Amino acid sequence: MPGQGNSLVRPKVLALALALAVLGAGCGSDAGSDGAQQSAGQVTLRLGYFPNITHATPIVGFEKGILAKNLGPNVKLEAQTFNAGPQAIEAIFAEGLDATFIGPNPAINAFAKSNGEAIRILAGSTSGGAYFVVKPEIDSAEDLKGKKVASPQAGNTQDVALRSWLDEKGLKIKEGEKPDVEIIPQENAQTLQTFRSGAVVGAWVPEPWASRLVLEAGGKILVDEKDLWPDGKYVTTHLIVRTQFLEEHPDVVEALVKGQVEADDFVNSNSDEAKTVTGE
Repeated sequence: MPGQGNSLVRPKVLALALALAVLGAGCGSDAGSDGAQQSAGQVTLRLGYFPNITHATPIVGFEKGILAKNLGPNVKLEAQTFNAGPQAIEAIFAEGLDATFIGPNPAINAFAKSNGEAIRILAGSTSGGAYFVVKPEIDSAEDLKGKKVASPQAGNTQDVALRSWLDEKGLKIKEGEKPDVEIIPQENAQTLQTFRSGAVVGAWVPEPWASRLVLEAGGKILVDEKDLWPDGKYVTTHLIVRTQFLEEHPDVVEALVKGQVEADDFVNSNSDEAKTVTGE
């Protein structure tokens, strides 16, 4: 179920996202310059990702040893997995994580909350792969009134997309109001169970959870997020780094980006094997 895009992003947020991308590109360039400092001794890189198809790049990068190869023997690579972006950002703020693959909304929030200091965006990773899956009897936004729907976590990229879509459809979701639709943030694995039981009638989720809701729980796609974006293109996953780690180890960050590019190439050139590795 490939998917892309969403015009849900407001102009101000989109402008900030573009600014972040420019900042991230600049930092990546500095890290790769001839004058970049070289990290001395053993360096530990704590890298986060989510166990989703939209994070195929890091999953394949770890499993095939691509990231470790590019980082070299002086870098100890430690993987940390998260259900959604806000969890990873909390780890970034606590300095328990150095870099992570993540959706755009948590990255924007982290940038804004830290006055532009905490993180830098390094590179894009995945476009598409998010859907609003609902019960068969739900045919429109109006049918959701009085119902409960799920998202991966409050403030994550799919959660923001869901809230924006409901708001644009004229459904009340704001705090302090009696909502037309109740949004239940929960882990994706739990959503499969609550959707199957009928406790929620829909969920805005990334792959493979959208497909699982359809194939294993009898759901149907109400919204393919690509239909909401210009030209059907939107960012689902990109790579960010904690600013302090970038400043201290620009050579490690450069090697990480090179590893990501190689992992991307592997996924695109070996789709069948990549599907096996990611469990698709």
